[in-house]
Amino acid sequence: MAFEYKGWTLYTREVTLKGGRKQPIYFFSKRKPKSGKPTDKPDGYTVGENKRTGLPYLKKK
Repeated sequence: MAFEYKGWTLYTREVTLKGGRKQPIYFFSKRKPKSGKPTDKPDGYTVGENKRTGLPYLKKK
């Protein structure tokens, strides 16, 4: 089940870093992105909200 926060859905996709290592990235979107799939909130993270723009973000506990 996808994590939602005030109308924003959390998505994830795997990116390849310069050294060849693969790492998941997490991002919020109100629409379906071109790549990525809906996901649950990862353990050890909380949701913050940018005071000026209202955009949600993940931060480590």
